[in-house]
Amino acid sequence: MHYFYWIAGTVLALAWFSRIVEAAIGMPSVADISKPEWDRYSVPSAANPRVSIIVPARNEQAAIEQALTRLLNLEYDNYEVIAVNDRSTDRTGEIMERVAQNQLRPILKVIHHAELPAGWLGKTHAMWTATNEATGDWILFTDADVLFRPDALRRAVAYAETERADHVVLFPQMIMKRFGEFMMIAFFQTMFMFGHRPWKVADPKAKDHMGVGAFNLIRRSVYESIGTYKTLRMEVLDDMKLGKVVKNAGFRQRNVFGADLISIRWANGAMGVVNNLTKNFFAVLSFEWPRTVISAFGLAFLNLMPFLGIWLAYGWERLPYAIALGSIALIYIGMNSRSGVPAYYFFLHPVSATLFSYTLLRSMGHALWNDGVIWRGTKYPLEDLRKGMV
Repeated sequence: MHYFYWIAGTVLALAWFSRIVEAAIGMPSVADISKPEWDRYSVPSAANPRVSIIVPARNEQAAIEQALTRLLNLEYDNYEVIAVNDRSTDRTGEIMERVAQNQLRPILKVIHHAELPAGWLGKTHAMWTATNEATGDWILFTDADVLFRPDALRRAVAYAETERADHVVLFPQMIMKRFGEFMMIAFFQTMFMFGHRPWKVADPKAKDHMGVGAFNLIRRSVYESIGTYKTLRMEVLDDMKLGKVVKNAGFRQRNVFGADLISIRWANGAMGVVNNLTKNFFAVLSFEWPRTVISAFGLAFLNLMPFLGIWLAYGWERLPYAIALGSIALIYIGMNSRSGVPAYYFFLHPVSATLFSYTLLRSMGHALWNDGVIWRGTKYPLEDLRKGMV
């Protein structure tokens, strides 16, 4: 048993400590476009590249009006907004039309979808049809519940043009109101940093890539060269897979921080996070149940064992567990400066880890039981999803 504690503790200490060291060195290289040096604006508008903002929406009546109104008031004078009402059964389409009728400048165009063609997800089809009517040099894919600050677009475009980037991902600020949201989102961000290494995205030699549904800004020429959204038509994780396709094609990819340039209320409470991720997690593991089961246990080991080992081990056996715990705590302290999640949520890390492991298994169970993924009222068969994966 002593050998087990030493081996397990050493693995955990190396995993967590190496990542915190790598993050401490790498994270400062990730730009923050909310800083004064990116407060740039070209006049006249002919100097600003045209941007087409794509907003797919299905049953978003609670959020769509505020989101579109914010987009119509951006401090940028060469852009258009194309909003797609994807078969909504609530008042989403009606609200879109009302916002379009009340706009002061002809910026917003609304498209209504009544049917979904075979071989497409609703969201990917909505974005593909919108880009077919877009006129921008840049295309910005966003979600129907994202709130933009007036200067968000001009800062992002200034950064993209200055850095000669082909794809820019802006991390949103999470609006958190309830205890469970803070706890779960803190854990999600910890795992996101552990698995995706944002500081490596700009390295053309690294496989790390990035994509965020709230803000994927891509050059139109690059979007067309990777095959448009036809390439991703059956991808549940279309935002991340867009980043993967762009990176694998050798284009210049960047991800940036931006404080509250864009913000989103991602979920309502801890179970809201669980419900949101239930759709995605099985897709992350390529809809393979053995990988999902192994990953669930791996996630539990990585995040629960440091807390258990510090109590169960004896004497110096506790040292590697202490190193792992200290590294996790430092991640929470670092996140506090970016996301506003109090560092003391570190003590709830085991609770979050348990819920996330459960969510992995829940996602798998739902998909296998239903023989598909049910997303916004539409069922997509597992066979089709597996065939359509990038």
